[in-house]
Amino acid sequence: MNAGETQRRPWIVGVSGASGTPYAAAVLRALLDAGESVDLVVSRASRLTLLDETGISFRDAHWRDDLRAWLARGADGKPGTFDAFEDRIDAVRHWSAGDLAAGPSSGSYPAKGMIIVPASTACVAGVALGLSKDLLQRAASVTLKEGRRLVVAVRETPLNGQTLRHLVTLDDAGAAVVPASPAFYAGATHIQDLVDFVAGRVLDAAGVEHRLYRRWKGELGGGSHGTT
Repeated sequence: MNAGETQRRPWIVGVSGASGTPYAAAVLRALLDAGESVDLVVSRASRLTLLDETGISFRDAHWRDDLRAWLARGADGKPGTFDAFEDRIDAVRHWSAGDLAAGPSSGSYPAKGMIIVPASTACVAGVALGLSKDLLQRAASVTLKEGRRLVVAVRETPLNGQTLRHLVTLDDAGAAVVPASPAFYAGATHIQDLVDFVAGRVLDAAGVEHRLYRRWKGELGGGSHGTT
């Protein structure tokens, strides 16, 4: 690295196969809006969910185009809701989920931390047990062993005892467990508001600044006034 050059330190964002791809899109948009670099890992199962929920096929060979289409789509499924992020897409680096030799598989790879959104129960189990069956799970294990921030946005209901024990294991290991549970005090008037609330709480846990939802100010009835 040349003198004066700033080393790239991205947030690793892993997208697992749980329902909730709009949550991932909202987190990604907010990270890019905040000027953060992102390393993206989209699991094989999540590509099926993304196709089902948005109609978008995420392909390794065309990931830039597919990511632009994904980020532009609103939580209600309408394309073109958000800008295409043409000026920020270069801040994203994509790694195939099957590439266990990728940068994020090593603790020496510089990263700020990792966000898994949404996190399926299978993903939660794999990370809690240290299975490292794909790059997403391996990167999460590396994040924990290096003492970096890991945020796990679990999306499932109901939660059985086995999954709850896995979540406790992750909490004990230092991860932040953030259930994808929207709240209503922020004055949601649209499905995107509920999605953005969850994405905002995920980013709160990661320590990333954003303006995705109206914060509680101790004033009853504030939610009826709408978001600001």
